[in-house]
Amino acid sequence: MRSTTFPVFLAGAFFATGIAADTCETLRTNTDIKVAGELRSEYFNRWYWSTTCKALKPSCVLVPTSTAEVVDIINILKDTDEPFAIKSGGHNPNPHFASVEGGPLISMEKMDDVTLDEKALTVRVGPGNRWDDVIGALDGTGYTVVGGRLGHVGVGGLLLGGGLSFLSAQYGWAANSIVAYEVVLPNATVVTASASQHPDLFLALKGGGNNFGVITAFHLRAYPQGEIWGGAMTFTHSKKTQAKLLAAVRDFTEYCEDEKAGLILVNARATEVLLDVWILFTFYDAPEPPAGIFDNFTDAKPILDTSGTKSYKKLLSEGNAGVIENTAYTITTETMPLPNAENGAVVLGAIHDRWRKTGSAAVMKTVGDSFNVAYQPFTKRMAKIARESGGDMLDIDDDVDRIIIDYNYSHLFRSQHAVIDVATSETSSGTGELIDRFEADGRLPKVYRPLFMNDAYFRQDYWGRLKPERRELAKKVVANVDPEGMWKSRTGGFKP
Repeated sequence: MRSTTFPVFLAGAFFATGIAADTCETLRTNTDIKVAGELRSEYFNRWYWSTTCKALKPSCVLVPTSTAEVVDIINILKDTDEPFAIKSGGHNPNPHFASVEGGPLISMEKMDDVTLDEKALTVRVGPGNRWDDVIGALDGTGYTVVGGRLGHVGVGGLLLGGGLSFLSAQYGWAANSIVAYEVVLPNATVVTASASQHPDLFLALKGGGNNFGVITAFHLRAYPQGEIWGGAMTFTHSKKTQAKLLAAVRDFTEYCEDEKAGLILVNARATEVLLDVWILFTFYDAPEPPAGIFDNFTDAKPILDTSGTKSYKKLLSEGNAGVIENTAYTITTETMPLPNAENGAVVLGAIHDRWRKTGSAAVMKTVGDSFNVAYQPFTKRMAKIARESGGDMLDIDDDVDRIIIDYNYSHLFRSQHAVIDVATSETSSGTGELIDRFEADGRLPKVYRPLFMNDAYFRQDYWGRLKPERRELAKKVVANVDPEGMWKSRTGGFKP
């Protein structure tokens, strides 16, 4: 049997002969690491959310099953000049973030362990999982972890981008509940990053993206979990409904002090099929919510309501219905301070109407397009919990409530991508301009507004929107763990 640990001396001999570097062929010939061919459709057509990522074809897919095999891969890669990418769930729609053209793709799909330690109250989670897998494995144990709100989303990307969860009102960003990372650094050494070991790396990984190595395990805090209440309420669109729901999400963000409650408010449109609906995704961390907690929303008269008592696993799986395959997606985001009750209608109405106008103009030029906006509360309480839990790269202060806005466009054909690219950029930049104007005239407070990495478009300046000291910390960590610039020059993603 061939060795599963590629000898370092063999790598040196390989390059000393002057033979061109080819990671795929080297690993295929000399190790037992699974190397899949370029045209294996299960890797390219099934496991990417957006077809813009499926369109990129790696030279091969490397499928490690252990940290030792990841070390072998990095030992070869660090002596080549090939581009490469690491893929967890493949949900990020930005090309080259978890996809690659003409270089090796490291698919973490087989590193999918989920191990509960009831004594330590932690869960070891492999990066190849999706949240369906993680919450499913914990179903019935009485415990859960802070993770994604759709079961389809991958573990690695969500946690490295910060991660919003239905449990964030109780526990902050998903990244705030990470107690340790197992990391293969660019020099192929393995370290544990935690509050006591490599603390700068530990902090940089909490919202710092894929800049520091390959995560081979996340150790997450385990929290008690029983049945929950949640689902989706659907409303038809009208100006009256729009005003009611925007006022309701504003009031919920400011006044709801029940940390067990969570929601996402979405307006979804598809011009060709005349779809124009509002969807409220509800969550309460108990079998029943207190009376009245969602009344401002139900007063708008939903035409369909799937909310009810169920397992957390079932709630996440239900959300997967919104994941449409074989479509090109773009996502962009903006962060805004919460307007007060006096200015809420004007501010939120202007932001929402601008999105509808921009989106409608774009879809008139495309086929099979749909677009939606999601309003996601991020309260002072969430920011306070995040800081008290050790902090993160966003380092949001807890003096004001905020709303994180997510914009999503989808379309069928690659030929239409240029139109959607413009619309995506105009949507986020236009929202930012409106917020700036409202801050200038006093209808919004002027505050720190970082971008939420998980929803950010590749053209947005993620690092430039963070506090300078956080960006400098990330640069310091990169210089320490990747002095040769391997990740910066050969992988995609937001670079500090």
